[in-house]
Amino acid sequence: MEQGLLTVDLGAVVRNWRRLCERHAPGAVAAVVKADGYGLGAVPVAQALHAAGCAHFFVAHPAEGEAVRDAIGPLPMVAVLNGFAPGAHPRLTPVLNSLDDLRAHAGGEGLLHLDTGMSRLGLDASELDALAADPTPMAALRLRYVMTHLACADEASHILNGLQAERFATACARLPTLPRSLANSSGLFLGAQFVSDLARPGCALYGINPIPGQPNPMEAVVRLEVPILQLRDIPAGATVGYGAGWTAARPTRIATVALGYADGWLRAQSGQGFGVLHGQRAPLVGRVSMDLTTYDVTDIPAAQVGETVEVLGPAQDADAVAALAGTIGYEVLTSLGARYTRRYLPA
Repeated sequence: MEQGLLTVDLGAVVRNWRRLCERHAPGAVAAVVKADGYGLGAVPVAQALHAAGCAHFFVAHPAEGEAVRDAIGPLPMVAVLNGFAPGAHPRLTPVLNSLDDLRAHAGGEGLLHLDTGMSRLGLDASELDALAADPTPMAALRLRYVMTHLACADEASHILNGLQAERFATACARLPTLPRSLANSSGLFLGAQFVSDLARPGCALYGINPIPGQPNPMEAVVRLEVPILQLRDIPAGATVGYGAGWTAARPTRIATVALGYADGWLRAQSGQGFGVLHGQRAPLVGRVSMDLTTYDVTDIPAAQVGETVEVLGPAQDADAVAALAGTIGYEVLTSLGARYTRRYLPA
């Protein structure tokens, strides 16, 4: 093997979706497959979930939606969160984020997005007031859902969660009745107040913990193994990598692997974390460079060139890697590059 092997367990993705369906009953559960399925492959993920019964998919950009539509056929809803120009993508469903969007898409279909606390996309309070006073733009559309997006659902005690749920309920009561879409991955764990007609989980499908600080209720999906390109014995006092950022305190064996920030292995992980080889942990030492990363395998004498070091897997998941890099599991997964060989375990 000359490059890393990224294994995605589609069966685990499907089981995670079904677990979320059980939590959200009787409401339906969509799949957010934007950013190429959180870096894991939107097409194979959508195909597996569609075969399992998922009938609603969300992407960020129209090009993502067209690829998913080609993969799963004409029937499931494929909604584009960022919207698109009227008539530009007749096979997709736009999320309508302003009054201007509603007017522009008259005669078509869409999802109505209300901003209840994110201050990003969606109708703001003044636009809601105008729409409540004159709902004519809604009557000119086939609106499939009215939705909002939770800002702090991964912090269960955050006051904004309850406020957003209340604001959403109040806003919906002012408008003609539509099916509602509220909870994201973490929102599915906030209680009955957050059950709606359609939940929109993303990260939880891919094994990221939707309830940080508690045991992860989701199944692991990803494994990343990278090959050892060279083994080198260095004396105590020798330095490793750019900036001579790590100094050997003893005679040390260094394994250099085909992994770097060009592959999405974040530079902020320099000198932190570990890889797993022969069931043992090998500390990451020195800086992560563009194409190479170095591990201390002194205590793993069986290490050989050509063997693989597991850097994502049961011993160290995306959330753990993210914690070391000062980021979130979402960024770890969506940063995974195109140079890996990808293997999909069937659902």
